[in-house]
Amino acid sequence: MTLVIGARIRRNPAKENAESLSRVSHLFFWIGLVLPELLGILHPGLAAFDGLVGIPSLPPSVLMHASGWVLLVIGIYLLAASNVALRTQGAGYAAFRLTRRIVAQSVYEYVRNPMSLGMYCAYIGISLSAGSSYLLMDAVLIIIPVHMFNLKYFEQNELLARYGTQYSEYMHRVPFILPLPRDGV
Repeated sequence: MTLVIGARIRRNPAKENAESLSRVSHLFFWIGLVLPELLGILHPGLAAFDGLVGIPSLPPSVLMHASGWVLLVIGIYLLAASNVALRTQGAGYAAFRLTRRIVAQSVYEYVRNPMSLGMYCAYIGISLSAGSSYLLMDAVLIIIPVHMFNLKYFEQNELLARYGTQYSEYMHRVPFILPLPRDGV
């Protein structure tokens, strides 16, 4: 789907087209990546995935369990802080009610995609705290790469179509996904 909507945004980078394609992208993200994971938590449950696919679980470790919880807390913070910033400073939300302005404050000062970074931390954190090899491999080999491809191939172009030069300048100032040390720090 990302290939199709990414090609469409490149052919027609008008703001209205970008907004409608953004809604389509978010719908497929929720249906394809988030909903199956949430349903899987309810049934069969986090601990059952490894057994269902016949792979061994991660070896039990207090350090791994604690690391998982730390990543989960960081992820929840980034998800919450980015959503608050989008609502208060961007006059919109993360998905279907698109922001009206570029948000370059709060966690968006450090990375352009703090919500995505939060989601990645949360997925890995849940995987480690549950001790699930399957969930960890799913996050690292499927969910994160697919989502990052969508960010680079579609969403970045969608935001350029909606905000133009202002977003281009923001892109050059702020790192994509990992916060980097600033000059003079």
